Amino acid sequence: MIKKSLAVAMVAGMATAAFAGPSLARDQIRIVGSSTVFPFSTAVAEQFGKTTKFKTPVVESTGSGGGMKLFCSGIGVEHPDITNASRRIKSSEFETCTKNGIKITEVKIGYDGIVLANAKGGPSLKLTKKQIFMALAKEVPVDGKMVANPYKNWSDIDPSLPNTKIEVLGPPPTSGTRDAFVELAMEGGAKGFESLAALRKEDKKAFQTAAHTVREDGAFIEAGENDNLIVQKLEANPNAIGIFGFSFLDQNADKIKGATVDGAQPTFENIAGGEYGVSRSLYFYVKQQHVGVVPGIAEFVAEFTSDKAWGEDGYLLDKGLIPLPDADRKAVATAARGLEPLSM
Repeated sequence: MIKKSLAVAMVAGMATAAFAGPSLARDQIRIVGSSTVFPFSTAVAEQFGKTTKFKTPVVESTGSGGGMKLFCSGIGVEHPDITNASRRIKSSEFETCTKNGIKITEVKIGYDGIVLANAKGGPSLKLTKKQIFMALAKEVPVDGKMVANPYKNWSDIDPSLPNTKIEVLGPPPTSGTRDAFVELAMEGGAKGFESLAALRKEDKKAFQTAAHTVREDGAFIEAGENDNLIVQKLEANPNAIGIFGFSFLDQNADKIKGATVDGAQPTFENIAGGEYGVSRSLYFYVKQQHVGVVPGIAEFVAEFTSDKAWGEDGYLLDKGLIPLPDADRKAVATAARGLEPLSM
C-alpha cells in the first residue's frame, strides 16, 4: 500500500509541474478511443460516478487510432487522460507519446472476438478465413496470378454460400477492430493460398500489403465508428454483414447473429477458450502526468481493475467482456495500480 501511494505521489508531483495556471481547471476525467472498449469504459465511468466523490468521467468513442492521436498529442487539460484501444499501442504511437514527454501505463483488460454478423432474418453463414479474404481483399489469386477481386456474390466464392451480393459494413482504418480484423481474419485467410504463403516467406511486406488491402469497389463499405448505426443498417438489409466486437453482438443478440468462422461460433466460451480464431486483447492507456492533477484517475484505474468490475462475476461480463485468467488479472491490476510505466 505504501509503495502504491508513493508511486501515485511521485507521478502526481511530476504531473503538477507539467501543468500551468488555467490547466488545473478540469475536474472530470476525459477518456477517448476504441468503440469496442467504449461500453466497458462507460459502465465503469457510470459506476465510478455513482459510488465515489468524483464526477462521472466523460467517455468518447473515437476509434483506437483516433484516440491514440488525441492522447499522444500532449500534456494538459486540452488533451485526454486515458485512451481505450482494441489493439496494443503501435510503436509509432508510443514514439509520438514519448517525443511529447508523455509517460504511459498500459492496462490489458480482457479479450474480445471480432464477429461477422447479420440480421436475425438473414441467412446463417458458415465461413472460413480463406473465404473472408476472398470476399474482401482488393486483389486475390486466380490461376496463380493476383487479379482485381472478381467475386460479386458469396456463392461466387463457394456454391454452398448464399447467392447474395457481398455487402460488408465495416470500421474505418482508424479503428482497432479494422486493424485486428485484417490481421487475424484476412491475413489468416491469405495464408491459405500457396502463392501468398510463398510470398510471405520471400517478402513479408508485400505479403502484408496483399493480405491487408481491402477492396474499394463497393463490396466493403466503411460504416464509421458507430456500431449502433451498423446494427440498424443490418436490420434494414438482412443480406448485409457487419464487422464489430463480440460485446456488440452479445448486447444485440435479439437483432443480429454471428457467423461461424472455421467451424467455431463466436461465443463467450469459444473466445475465452481460444477456439474462435478471430479474437484479440483489449486495453486502456493512462497518461501518468495527469494522475494527481485531474482528480480521480488513480481511483478510476482501481475501479476498472477491481474484481467487482472485471472479475469472473463482475459487472463488465454482463456487457460482454471476456476476462483475463485469474493470475493475469492480479498481475495486471498490481501493475496498473502501481502506475508502472510502459516501455517498448
